[in-house]
Amino acid sequence: MAKPGYGKRSAPDQAPRTAHDFAHLPPREAAIAAYLDRLDDGADISVKTLAKVLTYGQCALGTALNRLQQAGHLRRGREKLASASGGNRWITRSWWSRTARDDDWWAAFIRGDVAEESRPAPQTRSRAYILLAALGRETPALSLSAADCAALAPLVTEWYARGATDTAVRHALTAGLPVPVHSPFAFLQKRLTAKLPPEPEPAPRPPRRLLECAECGVPGRPEALPGGVCAGCRDGHAPAHGNAPVPASAVHAHVARIRAAISQHRDRTLV
Repeated sequence: MAKPGYGKRSAPDQAPRTAHDFAHLPPREAAIAAYLDRLDDGADISVKTLAKVLTYGQCALGTALNRLQQAGHLRRGREKLASASGGNRWITRSWWSRTARDDDWWAAFIRGDVAEESRPAPQTRSRAYILLAALGRETPALSLSAADCAALAPLVTEWYARGATDTAVRHALTAGLPVPVHSPFAFLQKRLTAKLPPEPEPAPRPPRRLLECAECGVPGRPEALPGGVCAGCRDGHAPAHGNAPVPASAVHAHVARIRAAISQHRDRTLV
């Protein structure tokens, strides 16, 4: 068998098995096809593995598999699957059909236009459901049915939304159990409701910030101040900014001019 999730994958809607399914193939290809057809889904049908159990070498097996593909019994490719972490990954697939298919059928199958009625869709179980189902293995007094787990899962999900970890949830549900627990469902429902953690505090609003040019002090958006300097200062001729602070030397010089003018006016008045 191949690693879980890999290996042979049977195509849907195949005709029942008969003794003449591969009579149209050459003897070697017919023998290999009959062997592949009897393998369970998930079996490793790579050339290297087949060479270990069949009397043909890898070269011959590679040629035979290519001919089975040309005859419409086999397709090899890749399939995109969602991973448990929420991302996606591409895995190698080998699709097998006892019934020979033409290119149009395989194209429709690859597009997903062929219903796969022969294989039920896998059921996905939430993190909350898995935790509840595991309680019975860890604490037999809290064994739940599948329906119980499905009904209680939204309550556990709310704990997760409020920052609780799996360890915290398990401790809250299993600590200090009464003896006996008459109804695991009612007991867990009450604890999940009564011990629900408080809602987390809202995230603090970020402080309001403003950038200024390091040379002239003019405020601006970050994209207008690359390196912390405005365009005027980078070009060597900063524009006059009405709100820019006046240097102390300029203030002193201006005051000196005013005093001088006042003194001159006083002298002329006395004369």
